[in-house]
Amino acid sequence: MSDDVLAYASVLRLSRTDIKTLKVTDAYSLHKQVYGLFDDVRSEADKSNSEKSGILWADKGGDFHARQILMLSTRKPHQTPQFGEVDTRIIKPDFVEHAHYGFEITLNPSKRNKQTGKIEAIRKREDIALWAIERAHKSWGFEIHPDHLQVQINPVLQFDKNGKTITHSRAHLKGELRVTDREQFIQSFLHGIGRGKTFGLGLLQVVPLKD
Repeated sequence: MSDDVLAYASVLRLSRTDIKTLKVTDAYSLHKQVYGLFDDVRSEADKSNSEKSGILWADKGGDFHARQILMLSTRKPHQTPQFGEVDTRIIKPDFVEHAHYGFEITLNPSKRNKQTGKIEAIRKREDIALWAIERAHKSWGFEIHPDHLQVQINPVLQFDKNGKTITHSRAHLKGELRVTDREQFIQSFLHGIGRGKTFGLGLLQVVPLKD
């Protein structure tokens, strides 16, 4: 990737016919369509070591006619897929140099139980808000403005993968942020936040605000 390209933002549009033909019924089937748009640059060893794929995506839904999937990637997707349409634009490095952004993200709010060691979902709206504010400051590279934070609890994401049931809790957060650690913020933007990123969670969608 050249010095004047930070990443690529793309939109995949699937018609009703595409969705029916591809048998897109859940997050796993949608994941396969998204990942099929990119050259696989990771070795089996990379995958075993949880090397990042360089691909994030979010299902933005749609209407009777089509469905839109937003993608952020470190490389270009194929521009002429067998099904659907793909539009791609370059994100330049100066996009992540602002101080304030409006943001939205659908993520899996969860934490590890210190006694059992298990990952547990955070289910209450106020607890999710507190968790996000704390995690943002500690690990994500920004502060969330608490007065502007909106939290919507979404239905649980559940699907079968290779005979195993995968479950992710989901919450949609929307608000304003102030960057406090530039490098951490860039990592959050490029590589996503939280668990379930392979299945459409964790894509930090930001719009610069006037400083």
